[in-house]
Amino acid sequence: MTAETAPPAWMHQQITAAEYDSWSEEQCAGIEIVDGMVVVSPSASKRHNRLARILANSLDAAAGPDWNADTYFDVRFQDVPLTNRRPDVVVYRADTIDLAPTRPEHVLLVVEVVSPGSETTDRIVKVSQYAKAGIAFYWRIEQAATGIPLIYTYILDPATMTYRTGDMFTGTVTVTAPFPVEIDLGKI
Repeated sequence: MTAETAPPAWMHQQITAAEYDSWSEEQCAGIEIVDGMVVVSPSASKRHNRLARILANSLDAAAGPDWNADTYFDVRFQDVPLTNRRPDVVVYRADTIDLAPTRPEHVLLVVEVVSPGSETTDRIVKVSQYAKAGIAFYWRIEQAATGIPLIYTYILDPATMTYRTGDMFTGTVTVTAPFPVEIDLGKI
């Protein structure tokens, strides 16, 4: 294998938090770091990105002054070995907007929009990881064949640090916790 065809070093060795923090936003886009290893995410579809944007905009409008909702930025779970996740939507404390990295204790809710290639990670791995980190709410959006999204909500049980299954919605989410919000995802 020539130097021109050799995979970059980051593909086969752990990277540190300091190394990752030196990378540009462009280098960090589309990846997560799990136990120090880079995990490349497939490019999201327009439908996926629109769902995430509609959710983030609606959550941000309903959250009040104490919380912000945004899409696609890192939440750092641990420094050694480095583990960063990049949820599709994150509701986080407004007073931490300038803190980097964002930590789980800053986060109230994460949302993952399931896409081909992310099924196991979004349905099993991240549910456990987000709960163990103490994130109070997790929502999973399934892109159904009918075109109308299915929304599964989960609520943290602090005694067991696992999620209890909350409500399931088709198309429109209407919840009172973590704050009152109604979101119509059927108009994609």
